[in-house]
Amino acid sequence: MARKNRSRAGSARDTGDAAKAARDSAQKIWLAGLGAFERARTEGPRMFEALVEQGRTMGARAVGMADQALKTMREADYTGGRWDKLEQVFEDRVSRSLSRLGVLTRGEVDELSKQVRDLNDSLQAFMTGATGAARAKPRGKKRRAPAKGAKRAAAKATRRAPRKSRSRSKARRKAS
Repeated sequence: MARKNRSRAGSARDTGDAAKAARDSAQKIWLAGLGAFERARTEGPRMFEALVEQGRTMGARAVGMADQALKTMREADYTGGRWDKLEQVFEDRVSRSLSRLGVLTRGEVDELSKQVRDLNDSLQAFMTGATGAARAKPRGKKRRAPAKGAKRAAAKATRRAPRKSRSRSKARRKAS
């Protein structure tokens, strides 16, 4: 039992020493904080002005370095050569993709617009010529209705015309 008492007494001393060390450490931290606060209060305005002055010199150096870098890029024509090449590659890829999708190019659209204008002009010319010819006919006479056989023949002719154009378009597809 004597051994047990000794170990208890030793642990009590160890606990007291640890508590004292913790109190001392906390006291030192408190005093360091008070010292830092006092120094910031007394030296704060001077320190602030020193930092502002350092900031000014750093800002001037940063602006100078940025200007120098921009000047170097302009002299090397870095932006012109490489960006133009990148832009050309991008345009080529977009053009290929659009052609695969079947989107018309600007030239093709312009050509189709010209053809539509030409057709409109010729239709207008035909219509003005047809209306002039219709006015030249006397209005008093009525047109006779075609015979029944003529109607059937006209209907057959109109039915056959689209079939011929279909077969031609199939032949064209096979050829291409």
